[in-house]
Amino acid sequence: MKYRSVFDIIGPVMIGPSSSHTAGAVRIGRVARHLFGAQPMEAAITLYGSFAETYQGHGTDVAIIAGLLDFEPNDPRLPDALELAQKEDLKISFIADKETETEHPNTVRIRLSDQQSDIEVVGVSIGGGKIEIIEVDGFNISLSGSNPALFILHQDKYGAVAEVASLIAKYEMNISYMEVSRKVKGSLALMVIQTDEEIGGKLAEEVGLLPNILHVAVLS
Repeated sequence: MKYRSVFDIIGPVMIGPSSSHTAGAVRIGRVARHLFGAQPMEAAITLYGSFAETYQGHGTDVAIIAGLLDFEPNDPRLPDALELAQKEDLKISFIADKETETEHPNTVRIRLSDQQSDIEVVGVSIGGGKIEIIEVDGFNISLSGSNPALFILHQDKYGAVAEVASLIAKYEMNISYMEVSRKVKGSLALMVIQTDEEIGGKLAEEVGLLPNILHVAVLS
């Protein structure tokens, strides 16, 4: 992995104790919350590898919940996240899976739900507070979470990708990364588009009105 600055090595400004187990965990939780689109009613969190072994001692559990409450890694409320979540009636469960082998030791699976919807997000904390989202609702992706992004669940039909790209061009935005993941040809697919510019609600609304688009989420 190539480091671009000293902060990639020593980590971000944060509430400790660990950039991987705390700051990275906050960011994974926060991405999951933004993809869900609101504060969930329930959060089922499964930790693997090093996360499963040390999550309580390193505050990973508190950090993930802080992210679900939309806190930044340096938010002074972070140490009180579990208590604050309880006040918000957020039902939380943790499972430490020490048997399943994962590609990266700092891996967490977060399932969020309310009475209307649910989402499952898998993320890894790769060091220095940096993260990668590797799965959303069973679709394999690769997302750093450092750029604005559109997540678009759609029918795997001809022209769906082109129509979304045309809308982004209409708003004079530049696509920095794009990926389409599907499980079965012609069934459901997940389009992930990162942009250099922030993504406004109007663009997301127009994308949602396109044919074959089932759901749109914005990560800012």
